[in-house]
Amino acid sequence: MRLSEYERSVQREIEKWQHGDVSLVAQAMNWAMAPMDWVIERVVPNEIIDQVDKAVSQFLSVLNEGSTWTYDPSEVLKGAKKQGIEVSSIAELQNADLTKLDVLSKSYFSENAILAAVEGGGTGLGGAVLIAADIPLLFGINLRLIQQIGASYGFDVSSPQFGPLVLSIFNVAASGSRESKNDSLREITVAAAAVAHASDYRGRVSGTFRDQNRHLPREIAKNIAGRKIAQLIPIAGAAIGAGINYWFTTETAETAYMLFRALYIERKERM
Repeated sequence: MRLSEYERSVQREIEKWQHGDVSLVAQAMNWAMAPMDWVIERVVPNEIIDQVDKAVSQFLSVLNEGSTWTYDPSEVLKGAKKQGIEVSSIAELQNADLTKLDVLSKSYFSENAILAAVEGGGTGLGGAVLIAADIPLLFGINLRLIQQIGASYGFDVSSPQFGPLVLSIFNVAASGSRESKNDSLREITVAAAAVAHASDYRGRVSGTFRDQNRHLPREIAKNIAGRKIAQLIPIAGAAIGAGINYWFTTETAETAYMLFRALYIERKERM
């Protein structure tokens, strides 16, 4: 199906994002965390590092369990109505005007970033025990955000079968690398083919969920765990916790925004 001028401009925007450097927010976070990383390497006991690392890995490893998928599709449909989009199901949004869908998806950015920041600030006051509790809460907020943004473009990714796509979004959010972006867009191509032909999406790599994503949880844990440990620093822990959670949620929102727009467009081109 032929793309509109706006949709072609979005394609160019996605390509620029794909080949671009890390975002300004990520650059600022990297700069701010540099001295914290130095302290952590020399002061924090290995058992605490292992505890935080395990908390990240455990949450990501249970993405194939339905209990972790929590968004409310009716709220997305209400949001669509406010944008003048009259639909009765999430799937119908696949044929709506992309300009309106972009506004709808962006409406979820700030509320989730602020929620994550408040949650991180509170748990940043409680030492290692609350950091371990903070991690599943942070990923839970971001999982719901991914589902909300996906639904905004007509893709109900509330099934655990979309675990590989969700993991690829988390990987880009945590690292911001060009390699992770390229991998995520290859995952989108597989998802688009499945959606366009009304077939099951099973991920880019064959095998079980764990086989498909064997390396990703470790990579995400490596990029998140060290920064979460910085919340142990006295007095600064609350501010660090809020900042880390805001950074990660902002990156998750931007990544999901780009990838689900790419899925919307690629699916349209295949129709």
